[in-house]
Amino acid sequence: MDPTSTIFSFLSVLLFGSTTNFNRVFPSESCRFPAIFNFGASNSDTSGYAAAFIQLKSPNGDTLFGMPAGRFCDGRLIVDFTRGIYASLLSREDTFSKALYTFDIGQNDLTQSLFFNMTIVQILPAIPNIVNHFSNIIKNLYNFGARSFWVYHTRPLGYFPKILTSFPLAEKDFIICAKPYNLLAQHFNAELKNALARLRIEFPLATIVYVDLYSALYSLYTHPTKNGFEHPLVLCCDYGGKYNYSEEAICGGNISVNGKSITVGSCKDPSVRVSWDGVHFTEAANKFAFDLVSTRDFSDPPIPLKLACHPR
Repeated sequence: MDPTSTIFSFLSVLLFGSTTNFNRVFPSESCRFPAIFNFGASNSDTSGYAAAFIQLKSPNGDTLFGMPAGRFCDGRLIVDFTRGIYASLLSREDTFSKALYTFDIGQNDLTQSLFFNMTIVQILPAIPNIVNHFSNIIKNLYNFGARSFWVYHTRPLGYFPKILTSFPLAEKDFIICAKPYNLLAQHFNAELKNALARLRIEFPLATIVYVDLYSALYSLYTHPTKNGFEHPLVLCCDYGGKYNYSEEAICGGNISVNGKSITVGSCKDPSVRVSWDGVHFTEAANKFAFDLVSTRDFSDPPIPLKLACHPR
């Protein structure tokens, strides 16, 4: 994931400029959001970064679109599935106060620091500042009229093939994943959850939902077969190494193997794989996660996505 995506997302926000009651009865009417404004990096970018900076190649997009569609995935992202449950979305200025604002944050802030040779011990003190900056963005959007916020936290980093390859000596858990990096993600998520709880007290007229994407994806690694997946630690579109991941290979690009140039292609069946390219997920994994988090079971407060316009 490129940090530029995150930078542009936050710039977009800046240019735009109660305690939880679990016993409250849910309204029967679903929300009718006229627009969705999404802020995040490449896990939720539907073509902005690709259009501006790089040209993605097949097999990106092949599962659904039959061609690259600006997504680091074989098909749809979670934000695509989110949009799919609402009809006739049209972004106009008068929709700002009625729109759903979705956020997919944390992964770049943590992984880019790791790949720039910062240690976990060095990253931990920076997390409160990262979260505070995000809280200020929520406040700015609220002041411009936004009222419905749906916030995905970061994913289980210790299962990423790129992390496992880059830090092979890291302590492993029972699934042979990099335990310290999952703990780092959990620490970030806890800070974010507390910050959103404080914002709900400050802005009782808003709906601010913390979405546990970590737990939804975690089940793909702990019970892959039960959920219809296989080889969860082996990515689909790359070439080489224990996890089919290599820094030299790029999905859709070319790599030299024994003096011969080959194109890096997709695995035979992306629908049973979790990781697409080492840091992004397959359409099947995105769909699985969306189906779980769009219910109330992974949300704090426990609000389903279709009712995310009703304050709690």
